[in-house]
Amino acid sequence: MNVTALASVRTDPATAKREGPVMRIVLDAPPANALSMEMIKTLRRHLAEAKDDTSVRLVVISAAGKVFSAGHDLKEITAHRADPDRGRAYFEELMGACGALMQEIVRHPKPIIAAVAGVASAAGCQIVASCDLAIATTEATFATPGVNIGLFCSTPMVALSRNISHKHAMEMLLTGEMIEATTAREFGLVNRVVPPEYLDQIVGKYAQTIASKSALTLKIGKEAFYAQAEMGLSEAYDYAGRVMVENMLARDAAEGIGAFVEKRKPEWSDE
Repeated sequence: MNVTALASVRTDPATAKREGPVMRIVLDAPPANALSMEMIKTLRRHLAEAKDDTSVRLVVISAAGKVFSAGHDLKEITAHRADPDRGRAYFEELMGACGALMQEIVRHPKPIIAAVAGVASAAGCQIVASCDLAIATTEATFATPGVNIGLFCSTPMVALSRNISHKHAMEMLLTGEMIEATTAREFGLVNRVVPPEYLDQIVGKYAQTIASKSALTLKIGKEAFYAQAEMGLSEAYDYAGRVMVENMLARDAAEGIGAFVEKRKPEWSDE
């Protein structure tokens, strides 16, 4: 048996590897890195692994090749039009799984950074919009081009409209045109735009900085951020106040405040 040959066979469309406290999930089905049903299932599995592993403090989602993700697999979609129901059952399953994936990114207890070095289109752009932070190279581009093929990007619209202004979101959705990374930054879709050769360095800097914080505090803060964003002003303040009280009672809050007062580095227990 040729062990080397077997080891070289890629069985998953996305891989996951550890870089210290960071789990890097790589979309690895070039050239399109399409969000096929198998890709979606694999991404969800890796996210679940990161959630359950207490040694993982942050997740980075990146991609192999020149395309971050071109969105759903249109060949797979087209093939299911031959089903007896013209693909309805498959389409419902696909949209349900994709929606679940995006919600799992948002609701994941650990921060998630998108590292984008190529085209992020349709549901690929949706992933970027769903992540907590996004760092892009100067060569990255973004689009929600469904309107060009008669299929409005309605599900990517959910993440997009919660990240950027409605006017900018509608500009992308109605025109279907590709925008450059600098425009994506102006729109608020990405945090920073860097030269390609510095992407890993900058993402690594963000990752290590965030990973050095209390995991409990990050979990509390991320959950509260997205929850309050859906509330009215008064409700949001009431909710955030309750979150702050519970956070203040945590051991890490006591440790962090004590360390600040005593001018020393805190030692987190994540409790």
